[in-house]
Amino acid sequence: MKSTFRQHMKTLPLFLRGLAIALIILAFARPQTVLEGTKTVSEGVDIVLVLDTSTSMLAEDFRMGTARVNRYDVVREVVKEFIKKRKDDRIGMVAFAARAYTVCPLTTDYAWLNENLDRVKVGMIEDGTAIGSAIASAVNRLRTSKTKSKIIILLTDGVNNAGTISPLVAAEAAAALKIKVYAIAVGTKGLSPYPFKDAYGRTVYQNIPIEIDEEVLKRIADVTGGKYYLATDTETLRKIYEDINRLEKSNIEHFGYREYDELFPYFLLPGIAILLLEILISNTIFLKVP
Repeated sequence: MKSTFRQHMKTLPLFLRGLAIALIILAFARPQTVLEGTKTVSEGVDIVLVLDTSTSMLAEDFRMGTARVNRYDVVREVVKEFIKKRKDDRIGMVAFAARAYTVCPLTTDYAWLNENLDRVKVGMIEDGTAIGSAIASAVNRLRTSKTKSKIIILLTDGVNNAGTISPLVAAEAAAALKIKVYAIAVGTKGLSPYPFKDAYGRTVYQNIPIEIDEEVLKRIADVTGGKYYLATDTETLRKIYEDINRLEKSNIEHFGYREYDELFPYFLLPGIAILLLEILISNTIFLKVP
């Protein structure tokens, strides 16, 4: 009878050792369970940046340091500075020329937002200035937003001459959804130096008139409860975005988990116990005598 029992149970020590090792490995993996969910509230605004990419943005009437640069290059750098200063906001981006398209939907991933901004180039859309279509596209991105503050920052250097939507009709739609439009006209008044290539491929400049419809931009801002700005140089443009950066903020809720219960003792202690049991029976009941 004793011999039969040992034969039937001869694999027990091996099984116990395997089970003990498995439990100890699980303990070292530090299993946890969530004890309590947490909710934190932070300040935030939903913002859509609307950027003019028509060819007039290539006029070089701005400076960065001592270098003369075109309007769009300055705008891109100032916008990046603005994004860097925002916290907990969802920011999207719309670019426009003769039509508008969404560069980036509302996001808190600012690195991805900047990557998309770097891909935007003047001339990538057919030329023209569809201000109404650009505002409408931005409104569409914000219409389902639940935040208290919804903002469109429109930047252009031209006059609406494309698209099928009037800028003021688009502004009224924004106002109906309680979306503010901050309208920025960028560029010097009168003649602006514009780069051309001569017959030898050299860059030459010619002063050309570029019109800005300030009256319409002021009305857009007034209708929506926003504000109109004029930026004729790099420093003024920076100050404008700094002013907008101080906008009223609204609450955004973030859900997460902070408190956890460590489960490793429930695996480690049984694992050690089973290992000790395996050592005990291997050296007693299942001890092999030479």
